[in-house]
Amino acid sequence: MQLSEKITGNVSRSVNPHGLERMMAQQIETVRQRGVYAGAKRALILGGSASYGLGSRLTAAFGQGATTISVGYARPPQDNFLGAAGWWNQVYFKQAAERAGLVAQNFNANAFLTSTKQLVIDYIRQRLDGPIDLLVYSVAAPKRVNPEDPDEVWRSVIKPIGAPVTDFSVDLEHEELVKQTIAPATPEEIAATTHVMGGEDWELWVQALKTAGVLAPDCKTILFSYEGPAATAAIYHDGTLGQAKRAAEASARRLQAKLGPAGGEALISVNRSATTKASAVIPGFSRYCLALLQAEQVTGTYETTVEHQDRLFRDMVYGRQRQVDDLGRLRPDAWELSAPTQGQVAQILPKITPATFTPDLPGYQQYRREFRQLSGFDVPGVSVDFDMTELNDLVY
Repeated sequence: MQLSEKITGNVSRSVNPHGLERMMAQQIETVRQRGVYAGAKRALILGGSASYGLGSRLTAAFGQGATTISVGYARPPQDNFLGAAGWWNQVYFKQAAERAGLVAQNFNANAFLTSTKQLVIDYIRQRLDGPIDLLVYSVAAPKRVNPEDPDEVWRSVIKPIGAPVTDFSVDLEHEELVKQTIAPATPEEIAATTHVMGGEDWELWVQALKTAGVLAPDCKTILFSYEGPAATAAIYHDGTLGQAKRAAEASARRLQAKLGPAGGEALISVNRSATTKASAVIPGFSRYCLALLQAEQVTGTYETTVEHQDRLFRDMVYGRQRQVDDLGRLRPDAWELSAPTQGQVAQILPKITPATFTPDLPGYQQYRREFRQLSGFDVPGVSVDFDMTELNDLVY
């Protein structure tokens, strides 16, 4: 079959598996070129099928030489549907890791469920030669079932708090800039978003692993946050997502109190802005990304997701180059928020309006290319032809 790219609004509805395989190989090579460093022996990545979770798994395996377990949740191929990109990322990671002599286990399951926690615990007990010494929490999901009441479902929203916000966002389907006005969240929506995107489930995972005896005493665990500049504050830092991240930081403090006495560590990393399938639908965020990507072409501070995560773990989590703020959070986003980069953003951002936007803008060209590559398209040298019989030989 010949693959065709389909984008509806800012949602990709198609995939090119061969493009994703090529992207996986390129990311692995990025880590390998930086060499091996001392780190984890057995890493559990929650949300390891894409973005920062995948980047964390790549540097754990190909930088640290770790056994890796990943819990991702993506639609597998079925009938004429080729599956979601995250499913293929898991497959190609496993293939590459095993060729390199590394142990890699994938679970396509909902990380929020108690049954998934037990599934992972059983695997660690039965198949691994020791406990988990790195736990990465990188779960981004639209909803979560209350573990104490299966009839209650919490749904996250991306909204401001207190007052409506109007901003411009990129419409990738029609390649234009559109105005959006977002109403403020209700107290119920704020609470639900915190349940989904905060640190509650992170704490439940740590407790479950610890109780089961499969968490190393000196385990490091890390959750990713985001601050961003003033340009995105109303919808992010000061909105429902920011509120959820503050809750996650409180979870980190509680976890540190539990893990610290035995030599463990609970960390929050404030990461850079990234082109992801999730961030593409955050109102106003894509417009800021266009300005940022163009600014970084001038300042030379751009990093891919895997480069960013490799630097985070190599230099800060396991290295001696920690950049920490007054709240104790790791700050690999310092490059993005540096005065030179934000100075350039401040000059570029006001000039990006619906009247001035064109698909030829340098920042947009890079943003669109990165977004398309998340689904395996716009990858140089990759065919759009796919033989469905290839599915028969895949091992998830």
